[in-house]
Amino acid sequence: MMTIDQLPALLAEAANAARHAYSHAIATLDGTERRRTVGPGADGTETYLLDVIVERPILDVLESARVNVLSEEVGWIDRGSAATIVMDPVDGTANAAAGIPICGFAAAAVIDDRVEFALVEWFDTGRTWTATRGERSVSVSMQTSLDGVSLSMLRPRAATRPAWHELAERADRIRVLGTSVLEAGLVADGAVDAFCDPGGDVHRIVDVAATSLIVENAGGHVCDVWGRPFTFDPDLSKRWSGVFASSAGLAEEIVDVVTRHAPAPPPQVSVR
Repeated sequence: MMTIDQLPALLAEAANAARHAYSHAIATLDGTERRRTVGPGADGTETYLLDVIVERPILDVLESARVNVLSEEVGWIDRGSAATIVMDPVDGTANAAAGIPICGFAAAAVIDDRVEFALVEWFDTGRTWTATRGERSVSVSMQTSLDGVSLSMLRPRAATRPAWHELAERADRIRVLGTSVLEAGLVADGAVDAFCDPGGDVHRIVDVAATSLIVENAGGHVCDVWGRPFTFDPDLSKRWSGVFASSAGLAEEIVDVVTRHAPAPPPQVSVR
């Protein structure tokens, strides 16, 4: 049976399997094949062939370890383990499919609804973020004000445009990279001051499980715009509007802008 001290090595093995599968897929699939979809995944969104190719060897690694799995594509696999690996095999698949090298792997080891270990890897650069609960080392920028901030956001949508534009007007620099786990990692590094979904409820638990611990361990603050806790039940239809900021004060200012403009979502109901 997998023990808690073996989980970081398991995440590293899973990331290694993901990296090799991604590199092989990019080298062997042409643009049409990379962009091909194969139907909806467990989260209800379209699954790319690339997602399936990368996910398969990761699942083999996790099956050998006999841990539970919650993945964007395959969904929930219950093996009766105390540990669940919550993962996104390829975050930023649309980038990868288009040949844009801004995508990565994210996985969190969750025990008793708490993330104990986390790993995010940027495939094309090898840049990696890891975190262990209780081990903190401040590396965020410590920016406390929205004015003049370096801000990364999800692209604006119909319901989020008013909040998006106010945030953009108050920021010094805006980036839209198309991969939440890497953008949150850049907050942890202090490369950008904050990253957020401005009220669109786009984030799933696979987007925030690993990155929440990584940013918090780096001294940052992570929350949902509407104050909802991140839950680890198998329901991948649940969505959040995540805010990853270098300080609680900056997160609060972002939340204030978003909640003044975006419509409040309906309450979530746990399947457990």
